[in-house]
Amino acid sequence: MTANLLTHFDESGNARMVDVGGKNETVREATASGSISLSPQAFQLVQEGNIAKGDVLGVARIAGIMAAKKVDDLIPLTHPLAINKVTVDFALNDSTHTIEITATVGITGRTGVEMEALTAVSVAALTIYDMCKAVDKGMIINNIRLERKIGGKSGTFQRNK
Repeated sequence: MTANLLTHFDESGNARMVDVGGKNETVREATASGSISLSPQAFQLVQEGNIAKGDVLGVARIAGIMAAKKVDDLIPLTHPLAINKVTVDFALNDSTHTIEITATVGITGRTGVEMEALTAVSVAALTIYDMCKAVDKGMIINNIRLERKIGGKSGTFQRNK
């Protein structure tokens, strides 16, 4: 990869925030996913809603949504965005004691929302860990990745399964 493809650096190699002012506003959307593996005991307690700290998935959903809205406070050189939508969803896999996390973020704007979707998944997983750590400190957060993105100059990306 050549230096001119790294847009967060100027000609002298100094970090900069990319100027998106001249770009057209387009509809943009990104979906990210990841998972967290729990012990059978912790998984069952989450399923039954019996974790002492409360509604694990409800709190993790809110945490993921809030995180997507705060990416510019967390990751240097990202733009503050007026996000149109954020969804955070969970699928529980009984056979592997894993919670699959999917986040989708949408905007009409000049820059993409990949970082917002990835951050939503990451913070949702960390929230699950935090709420369950009294029962299971061995949880594993896995495979946080971009699944799909649409809009912008680079067009559509779809991960091949």
